[in-house]
Amino acid sequence: MVELAGKSILITGAASGMGREAALLAAKAGAKVTVADMNAALAKATVDEIVAAGGTAQCFIGDITDEAQVKAMVDAVVSAYGRIDAAYNNAGVPNTGKVVHELSQAEFRRVMDINVVAVFLCMKYEIAAMLKTGGGAIVNSASAASAITFNAAIDYVGSKHAVMGMTKSAALDYATQGIRVNAVMPGIVRTPMLAGLFASTPEAEEYLVTRTPMGRLGEPHEIAKAALWLMSEDASFITGTGLSVDGAYVAT
Repeated sequence: MVELAGKSILITGAASGMGREAALLAAKAGAKVTVADMNAALAKATVDEIVAAGGTAQCFIGDITDEAQVKAMVDAVVSAYGRIDAAYNNAGVPNTGKVVHELSQAEFRRVMDINVVAVFLCMKYEIAAMLKTGGGAIVNSASAASAITFNAAIDYVGSKHAVMGMTKSAALDYATQGIRVNAVMPGIVRTPMLAGLFASTPEAEEYLVTRTPMGRLGEPHEIAKAALWLMSEDASFITGTGLSVDGAYVAT
């Protein structure tokens, strides 16, 4: 367990999947967690589980593609816990599965708004708050698709390459000001999103397992642990990097 006791940590997309696991693990490690998501019921359930286990957590329900709501989210963290020590910008959406000539501008922009613009907005206000209190650590949700590509995914691959580029750029900007900015790059992970695919297309799971050299899918807690480690002082000399957590998916 990484040392996060007393830290104020903001996690977006924390109502399910990797974000939820990160929230539960951070609280177990003693952090004060802000669970941010658009799904009020699931976000509240995550907070309730943390509190029932003796942890400290609050909800923020909002749309992180809206700048005013992102500012309000960060303000809520600072108001409740006095500061923001770390953030995991985890919220995102998958690709539409369409090739370029079939993809509408509205569909492309939706993926970019959630996966790219929202990450920019979160970093903007998280960093502003961290500068006032001497620094912090940010972890963005990139992807194996930040390093490689696959078919019918110009929207998703483009967005995740952008996240990795923004991560490196922000890391350089604040390297001397006590703020570290990194990314996790998950491979194929057994999330609620994938569960829906497997339910409708059972052969998809077997195919995706064969794409991963370790011979299995990743689990949400494995990604969450990597993100929390990057937030911790154990990673104090790491900034501007993307950590692959993918069972060697990108090595093939």
